[in-house]
Amino acid sequence: MKNTNEFINPKTTIGHVHLKVSDLERSVKFYNEVLGFKVMTQMGNSAAFLSAGSYHHHIGLNTWESANGKPAPEGSTGLYHFAILVPSRKELARVFKRLMKYNYPIEGASDHGVSEAVYLKDPDGNGIEASGNMTQMEI
Repeated sequence: MKNTNEFINPKTTIGHVHLKVSDLERSVKFYNEVLGFKVMTQMGNSAAFLSAGSYHHHIGLNTWESANGKPAPEGSTGLYHFAILVPSRKELARVFKRLMKYNYPIEGASDHGVSEAVYLKDPDGNGIEASGNMTQMEI
């Protein structure tokens, strides 16, 4: 497929990710306690919105269509991972230390030359890359 249209403005960003989860309490605990995101608001046991700082939400979680659901089987299409971009190596180390504190499994780590990353999965199997762009990171 050839794109004959203009491309999206290169200053465009992706503002948040909204995930379907099977157990809201478990997911909120993971994103809040293990990763350190602040709960901004919660709608009973059906949805929660978490943020780094005061933004309305970076991560939305809901059970509207997925309560007690199962992760997608291997070989399925869908989200591979989303990235949590941290501003410094020190902050990436803090993420790593939090994971170690909770004995949370790490899927891998990588130095891509332009970025460093730690890979993990949330309790529902959604891939997460915690990383920093080395050209923009405070060293």
